[in-house]
Amino acid sequence: MRLTQTLRSLHGNKVGAAIEELHRSENNLAGALLTLSDQQRTDHEIFHVARDIARWSQEHVRRLAEIGHAYGLDLDPEPEDESTLVARVKQKGSELVGRFHEPSLLLLADLRHIHRMAAGVSLDWEVLAQTAQAMQDTDLLAVAEECHPQTLRQMRWANAKVKETAAQVMVTG
Repeated sequence: MRLTQTLRSLHGNKVGAAIEELHRSENNLAGALLTLSDQQRTDHEIFHVARDIARWSQEHVRRLAEIGHAYGLDLDPEPEDESTLVARVKQKGSELVGRFHEPSLLLLADLRHIHRMAAGVSLDWEVLAQTAQAMQDTDLLAVAEECHPQTLRQMRWANAKVKETAAQVMVTG
């Protein structure tokens, strides 16, 4: 325990920065998934699955805020609320409508974006897990080992939806 506390104080700024970045990225991923869900209300699978897996990122935000205290961080444990997300949906919708004219192309672009976001979050969890192992920080390692598999599932879901949607959009579109 003393070794972990010593290592936390020695490497706290670097690890704290990594936790803070992951907290921000998880919040953004949750927001992107909820935005997609709101935009795809008529596609029941996307609507419900995106909402369900967004909750994982919201829980990750809470867990990172909790573990961040050990590294001197004061992170907001509450993910962005729905009103913030609605504003982002409207802004993003107006931006994308100018670039794409087909709703199916918008969906494909959104799924690709979510896949890339989840891949980045996954890499951040990997870095944090490796760091926790090297520092022998069992608390941080436990959080990484519990959260990372869910991020991988988010990424695989987005990848599967990209494959499914790409064929439909690009061939029949």
